[in-house]
Amino acid sequence: MKKIINTTNAPAPIGPYNQAVLSGNTLYISGQIPIDPKTGNLVENDIKKETRQSMENLRAILSEAGMTFENVVKASIFLSDMNQFTQVNEVYGTYFDSETAPARETVEVANLPKFVNVEISMIAVKG
Repeated sequence: MKKIINTTNAPAPIGPYNQAVLSGNTLYISGQIPIDPKTGNLVENDIKKETRQSMENLRAILSEAGMTFENVVKASIFLSDMNQFTQVNEVYGTYFDSETAPARETVEVANLPKFVNVEISMIAVKG
């Protein structure tokens, strides 16, 4: 059984998908890009601000599902430029306790939706 998770506190999907799907105790969160859900505008020109917005969008979806970043077991980060890894990692790290941080990969890609610089997806487990 799957339950669709959507919140107005994160950007609405821009295609045929949902913000997240809860299957049993596992939450699969679609990749979040730096769109401010209040304005619908992209946060641009500052990779730290872009990363923070993406993480806040993820936080809103986790919250809607009754979870926090402590429930995250896997994260995937997609970057348009691996030279921005250090700055992205600096912001990303503020959302997790290093002792319980999730598994993760970070990859550089040619392009991302709306040509943003960062997209982050997560898998979280309740309980």
